Amino acid sequence: MNQGLRKSLIGFALLITTLLLLTSCGQEPKNQLEQVQEQGYIKVYTRISPTTMYVGEEGFSGFEYDLVKLFADELGVRVQIVTENDIAKILREVASGRADFAAAGLTVTPQREEYLRFGPPYQDITSKLVYKQGHDRPRDFSQVDKNLTVVANSSHSETLLEAQQDYPELTWTERSDLTPQDLLDGVLDGTFDYTIVDSNELLLARQVQPELAVAFSVSDPEQLAWAFPKENDNSLYVKAIEFFSKIREDGTLGYLTERYYGHLSKFDYVGSREFLRAIDNKLDKYRPYFYEAAGDDLDWRLLAAMGYQESHWEPHARSPTGVRGLMMLTLNTAKQLGVKNRLDAEQSILGGADYLRLVKKKIPERIGEPDRTWFAMAAYNVGFGHLEDARRLAEADGANPDKWLSVKEYLPLLRQKKWYSRTRYGYARGDEPVKYVNNIRRYYQVLKQVAEAKAGGSELLDTETESLPDVDIEQTSTEEDNVLGTSEEIAEPIEN
Repeated sequence: MNQGLRKSLIGFALLITTLLLLTSCGQEPKNQLEQVQEQGYIKVYTRISPTTMYVGEEGFSGFEYDLVKLFADELGVRVQIVTENDIAKILREVASGRADFAAAGLTVTPQREEYLRFGPPYQDITSKLVYKQGHDRPRDFSQVDKNLTVVANSSHSETLLEAQQDYPELTWTERSDLTPQDLLDGVLDGTFDYTIVDSNELLLARQVQPELAVAFSVSDPEQLAWAFPKENDNSLYVKAIEFFSKIREDGTLGYLTERYYGHLSKFDYVGSREFLRAIDNKLDKYRPYFYEAAGDDLDWRLLAAMGYQESHWEPHARSPTGVRGLMMLTLNTAKQLGVKNRLDAEQSILGGADYLRLVKKKIPERIGEPDRTWFAMAAYNVGFGHLEDARRLAEADGANPDKWLSVKEYLPLLRQKKWYSRTRYGYARGDEPVKYVNNIRRYYQVLKQVAEAKAGGSELLDTETESLPDVDIEQTSTEEDNVLGTSEEIAEPIEN
């Protein structure tokens, strides 16, 4: 190669290198949102609990879980969820930027805001001191003189540190290896005398464990929110703010809250104990009939919940209005369904299931689950015509007539002349179907926790989430240097 050609090639190479450097210098680095969208997934920390994410019969579910999936859908990416019950580690991983954010039922506290920033609040809770029913009830921290154990590094430990200033003798133990449910179980079996949990977690737990009693509230109302790293790049954080603004405005957040908590009202200790005793003493006798009646399209536990609401599983039950039997069928309905003896438990349960199916077929097909079932149950109780009247009132008032969250506010108005005078079917005791549906939903949730689904049966699910992106679940290692792979590298979900 001659000297001139060599110099030319070297000069050309230098020119190309210079151009590449200039081009790269002119490109601004991608922000966090752009990086997330480029890699195709968000990495989120959460806890396994009834209020955040849990494993159901059809896979993963939960309030936080559904929120995260909706956010990922908004971004057009997948979700990589890391389950971790050590709150300190969750906060540390987020603060260090090794996760995009945490959706773990985290309380917003001044201490945490020093190194994290929180998105818009989505739920208000209070912290409750819990003890076992029948034991001495402490009225304040001065009377908490036995074993008080809380989750380590939780907002409750921060609350106790503040309380200790007024109650210097107050002591407690913190456990990072236990979940709130573990602590509640420990209160019931005598391992612990007291614990502190959030009101939403306690509300769900007491449906199955009514012996859990509240001594007093240990905090003012507090807010739950997602936690993000505290850094200059706020692109993903701003997107989360926009997301919550959108779902609050379009009603999605309200619908989601109603789905998980709408059936829960003021706790009824006597009623809960009575229901659990009936499960132990009566249910097995009628379980085969509920199995048979459910077929492949209904959950037998939903029918059992209806049966308990109707008659407390009493086949000879009678009401002043003439409905009779375990599923409380009217005489005309029984004849229509071919039920010859309303007092025969098997015939009543089969007839009740068929009647629910008939009513459900009348519900517009565009309405998805679980609203479709709640509407059908309301119609089972008050009549399809009155249900339609309430839906028309909701629509005329600008509310969504296809959502139970909206319509249950209008059904009670059918008692008032100014409202029922505008309807086709007139007066109705519209508050009764609302209570009816709420009670059945509560009984159903309990039965789902204590009784197995029928093989090949159908659990009531929310079909509106089926189009959401795939979610990969990963369990964290105990080693500090654990690094997760990308979503594509995780083959199967792993339960924590």
